[in-house]
Amino acid sequence: MVRVKGFVLTEKLLFKDGRIMFDWWDEIDESKEWQRFIFHLLSASYAVVSIVALVQLCRIQLRVSEYGWTTQKVFHLMNFIVNGLRAVLFGFYKSVFLVKSKALEMVLLDLPGLLFFSTYTLLVLFWAEIYHQARSLPINKLRPAYYSINGFIYFAQACLWISVKLSQSNLAVELSRLFISVISFCAALGLMIYGGRLFFMLRRFPIESRGRQRKLFEVGFVTGICCTCCLIRCIVSTLSANMNAGLDVLDHPILNLIYYMFVEILPSALILFILRKLPPKRVSEQYHPIR
Repeated sequence: MVRVKGFVLTEKLLFKDGRIMFDWWDEIDESKEWQRFIFHLLSASYAVVSIVALVQLCRIQLRVSEYGWTTQKVFHLMNFIVNGLRAVLFGFYKSVFLVKSKALEMVLLDLPGLLFFSTYTLLVLFWAEIYHQARSLPINKLRPAYYSINGFIYFAQACLWISVKLSQSNLAVELSRLFISVISFCAALGLMIYGGRLFFMLRRFPIESRGRQRKLFEVGFVTGICCTCCLIRCIVSTLSANMNAGLDVLDHPILNLIYYMFVEILPSALILFILRKLPPKRVSEQYHPIR
């Protein structure tokens, strides 16, 4: 496996005579045991989040089985799929390293990231619908816009994967990295705009309004968490644009652990915890999914 060194961070302990005694950073990088431990830890963490999302989906279905696929149900289903794919990917990381096709390797790495984008832009759609309804604005174009934007993104990414397969050039790989960076920034922007609008709209409600404080907490924290993880992904994807596509986004097991923990695992776990409340057993026709 060809490895391109990046983000060189080393710390060396020296003998009294000045000779290098131990380079822990490089030793972890070259250690198969450390790589296996970290990738399996990531796999287990993703599996736990995936199972939690599935359990929550089943609980919601049992509570409001008379409704179809609401936004809340789709949100938890996509969380289950995204985290499940990541769990499988890191669980079989050795097989991914052995993939000879760079385009296929990019598909394995980038597809869960695109699904992650679609999952959390569902929150943008949900907040936009609430905000437009509260302002008596039309909402009939919001869902078509969501589907159109996501369709364009998947189509553009597929074109980049095909270009990597056909051209075998590093330029196509770099463009794919930059494309992930752009859509991550756009997701953060959308979350910030509609999450911020909804937050300030809720703040203007009477203090004694039922559920006002809980809704402020939910919208504020979810907006902050999602924006932060999207901006981190944007920055890292930009910095790694010149690196070869592969499972190692940052080309070091510890950096991979930090990256995936703070960009996907912890945000997903926190948001599932914040949005854990089930819908009431009896709901009106105005039932809004994510509670």
